[in-house]
Amino acid sequence: MPTVYLQGAWKITMYYRDHEPPHFHIMTRDHREAQVRIDNLSVIVGDVPSRIVHEVVDWAAENRHVLRAKWRDLHPA
Repeated sequence: MPTVYLQGAWKITMYYRDHEPPHFHIMTRDHREAQVRIDNLSVIVGDVPSRIVHEVVDWAAENRHVLRAKWRDLHPA
């Protein structure tokens, strides 16, 4: 599970050959997790405080190209 970005109390990770739709995982220091779609940055499922979700979505909105590229790297055709 490669870490894509690390910021204080949370990190963004992706799993190799994970299920569709393209998404990433928010992992918190207290072991909470959420999945977020890359295309529209909506939370699929999870239990992460809304403050952290907002921080992550703000970062992801500016770095969506990084997330899409990492998804392609981890999910070869």
